[in-house]
Amino acid sequence: MFAVGLMKTMAKGGVSNEIGIAYGIFAVGILSVWHFVANGEFSAILTMSVMCQALAFATLAIGCMSKTSVAGISANSLILEAMSLTCRLSSTTWLNGYLPVDASGDFIFQASDICALFLVFWLIYQLLVAQRHTYQEDADSLPVLPFALVCLVLAAILHADMNSRPLFDALWMAGTLIGSISVLPQLWLITRNGGVIEASMSHFIAMMAVSRALSGIFMWHARYDVTCAQYFESINHAIWAILAAHALNIVLLADFGYHYIKAVAQKGLCATIELPVVDMV
Repeated sequence: MFAVGLMKTMAKGGVSNEIGIAYGIFAVGILSVWHFVANGEFSAILTMSVMCQALAFATLAIGCMSKTSVAGISANSLILEAMSLTCRLSSTTWLNGYLPVDASGDFIFQASDICALFLVFWLIYQLLVAQRHTYQEDADSLPVLPFALVCLVLAAILHADMNSRPLFDALWMAGTLIGSISVLPQLWLITRNGGVIEASMSHFIAMMAVSRALSGIFMWHARYDVTCAQYFESINHAIWAILAAHALNIVLLADFGYHYIKAVAQKGLCATIELPVVDMV
């Protein structure tokens, strides 16, 4: 995958000009998929969403390789991301219920998620093994198991039936719900660090926000196509759960988004962001 090659190339320097190069390469890739593969179909916005997510993890990995440190990165957040991607891939690698209807859903969508999952596993390895001495384990203290369990239970209750296979419909929903709260441990760690976010982490969070926004736009337009076994007449609980998950993610990242845009506009792509935080016990 070109994300891995990009990591190796950019690791030779810092994360200054290379960040712009990363955005440029992925922009060309996304536009190529939109024009040459999807033929401009609206459903390709879902593929662009997962490509942006892969870019987010590539940017984070590049920053990690450049500074040979994992300080400021939450392993708990990455574990939730790995769970989310695995749940989604359990459905999208062989079932069509939640894939874009254009040609990008035949391979590129899944390949982007597999690339992202590879990068997540690599980052987790760096945090827990290779560069553990720089991992801020004490600050990365928000427990993730309760959040994951709640998402799994809600997914079992609220899943759609687009695959007509309850287990894999529930797993896809679990991936969506877990992905919506996966940023919580990262925001917790940032708060424990005084609200300071380095450039690679800021771009990671920003691209994850773009990814979720694109996915949310698609789901809003597809809201009448998502079906489920309704518990109450005229209430499609599945689509409301999906839209609520995307809305929650946007709410969690809204404050960061404002400060990110402000910092980049004033200082450029390599700006360090300082979020206003309250004192924590």
